[in-house]
Amino acid sequence: MPGRGRSSFNKRQKERSRQDNQREKLERKAQRKLEKQTTPSDDAEDSSPDFSAVAEQWALPGSIPDSSTDE
Repeated sequence: MPGRGRSSFNKRQKERSRQDNQREKLERKAQRKLEKQTTPSDDAEDSSPDFSAVAEQWALPGSIPDSSTDE
């Protein structure tokens, strides 16, 4: 039974690789969670776009009243 030892070794190697990948994935997840907790205010400003600027750029001339012309 000389072929029996090699498959067992391959199985152990494959399982070890799977466990390492799972551990690395959990570490990355924990790191992202830490980063998210430490900088929520910085990300909040960047995540909400300013639609008023876009609306002004896309608007047709005269469709949005200008505050300077109302007076």
